[in-house]
Amino acid sequence: MTDDTRHCALAPATDAVLALTADPGLTGPRADCVQCGEPTELPADHPGLTLCPLCTWQQAQRIACSG
Repeated sequence: MTDDTRHCALAPATDAVLALTADPGLTGPRADCVQCGEPTELPADHPGLTLCPLCTWQQAQRIACSG
């Protein structure tokens, strides 16, 4: 086994940043937070879990303190 086959290739970090960054040029309905129901900065057709900034922060705290 070579060094190249031991690890999975990581996606570029910019992909994650772009997925979480609101695009001010987007128009249309906004997705509601799945936990509190408040509108988010993400469009309604955005795939995945949509959380408002407050719920995102609270979820990050729960994950950080769980271990």
